[in-house]
Amino acid sequence: MSNDQNLTAKAAPSDIVAVIRRVAKENGRDYIWHYGLAAAFLLTIAGTTAFTAWVMRDVVNQIFYERRADLIAPICLSIVVAFGIRGAATYGQAVVLAKVGNNLIARYQRRMFDHLMNLGMDFYSSQRSAQLVAQVSSNVGGVRDLLNILVTSIARDAVTLLSLIGVMIYQDPMLSLIAFLIGPPLVFAVNYLVRRLRRLNREAILVNSRLFGSMQEAVQGIAIVKAFTMEGQLSKRMGDLVTDVEARSNKIARVSERLSPISDMLAGFVIAAVIGYAGYRATVSAVPPGAVISFITALILAYDPARRLARTQVGLEGALVNTRMLYEILDTPPRQEDRTSAAKIRVDRGDIRFERVSFAYGPDVPVLRQLSFTAAGGKTTAIVGASGAGKSTLVALLQRFYDVDDGRITIDGQDIRGVTKHSLRQSIAYVSQHPYLFEGSIADNIRYGRPDATDPEIYDAAAKAFADDFIREQPRGYDTPVGESGSTLSGGQRQRVSIARALVRNAPILLLDEATSALDNESEARVQAALSTATRGRTTIVIAHRLSTVINADHIVVLDEGCLIEEGTHAALMADPNSVYARFHNLHDEAGLGLVDDTMETERLP
Repeated sequence: MSNDQNLTAKAAPSDIVAVIRRVAKENGRDYIWHYGLAAAFLLTIAGTTAFTAWVMRDVVNQIFYERRADLIAPICLSIVVAFGIRGAATYGQAVVLAKVGNNLIARYQRRMFDHLMNLGMDFYSSQRSAQLVAQVSSNVGGVRDLLNILVTSIARDAVTLLSLIGVMIYQDPMLSLIAFLIGPPLVFAVNYLVRRLRRLNREAILVNSRLFGSMQEAVQGIAIVKAFTMEGQLSKRMGDLVTDVEARSNKIARVSERLSPISDMLAGFVIAAVIGYAGYRATVSAVPPGAVISFITALILAYDPARRLARTQVGLEGALVNTRMLYEILDTPPRQEDRTSAAKIRVDRGDIRFERVSFAYGPDVPVLRQLSFTAAGGKTTAIVGASGAGKSTLVALLQRFYDVDDGRITIDGQDIRGVTKHSLRQSIAYVSQHPYLFEGSIADNIRYGRPDATDPEIYDAAAKAFADDFIREQPRGYDTPVGESGSTLSGGQRQRVSIARALVRNAPILLLDEATSALDNESEARVQAALSTATRGRTTIVIAHRLSTVINADHIVVLDEGCLIEEGTHAALMADPNSVYARFHNLHDEAGLGLVDDTMETERLP
């Protein structure tokens, strides 16, 4: 089942009270005074609104009916003061709620990012990264919207409505009874719409995340898009997604806005009935109009908070969907938590042992089978094998991106599952064959290897990686921005910056996923010389694609379909003409192939 299907499958309504209780528990203590101040402002708004309706009785009866000129000034002044207070309270609550809302978003953005950084590679292997980012960005405002809706609904709309209802009952109980007839059908309509919107809102969030995710992927891969003339295909795909988003948004609008005509029609019937009954009493019984005018004013003023309250559950449902989806990610447990007894790793010699290690990405995808070998401390071990033999998986397991299914991996006798991941990875410097640079300058990217590295150490690492010359030729030298994913640098330059990042880490273990694969022959020769110096005294594991790397290794491990088939030095393996490695090497010499993987794949051909 796909991720989207999983999310849709969870769309059944959960306990709304439980979600609200969790949000309140996590944030209530920190924001109680802020929301209390906002509530005070909202209560002030409710009070001044009710006062406006109540004072209309005196305006009509005392000024217009009884012609009390002495009351004109006090009543007018009270209205001015009431509206002034209302304006100030409206400004105050808006500023307070905006400040709290922005802080809530920042808090959950930090929390979400920290949690995503703690999740293992297994989580990301099942996610589309661009879609995940889009989904997180759209969901993170759900908590803010949820709390703001609750505060404004309770402190402003509910109190305003209750105050105006009090004015209505005080002025005329019979007319109030007529007005209350709007309640039952309105509640029925709201419940119907909420059930529809719950599913529609969740589906809309998923479709929007796919849209933004596809846009991000297209922009990031624009070179491939243009190279393979994929513009038309992607435009059609994006057009279909945009059409889907538009259709779902229109459907949500149609469903959610149905409340307006329903409530307007019901309100029209009620107001007409009130005016008809009040008019009959005024013409037949000669009742003074002040109470009726005050009642009608309260009724009209009550219409807006009543309508907002009716729509509260509709708006609340959208915020709840976002909040639930946010918590689905936050509640995803990291599968590789450190043990409670985990200690920092101690690397002395740096001996690495794989002891009967088995691993599979899924029940039907076995990658490593009972693999055992030793990478001696301070020596270079080359891992050789055809594509799919499990070389990269081996390196991923050593860094505990995944945990082994069977067997164990030890460093100086310490099972890596029994030490902290942070200390383990700090003891390892890693260079991928696909170098990735982050936003910032060249110096920033090298310093990611060790944040406390000094500028001279940065320059020294760059020099060892044969990157210093080209870096100083850049417009701003080491302060030159690398662009998105290092787009301002060539592939070879990115690789050398990546190597410098690993060298400045000064870790006792060095993992090289063929660090020279992106370099030309001249640069490769220079970096190989630099790596020869850098690997001295360090335990180095090299995923070898180029035979030049293999020949210089202290130990060679040959894998085939996740199994170790032979191991030894280059000389020892070549001494046996029947060895798989010797056949690979001889085939390489005859065919003039530059890559071990290619040679092995050729050897496999019938």
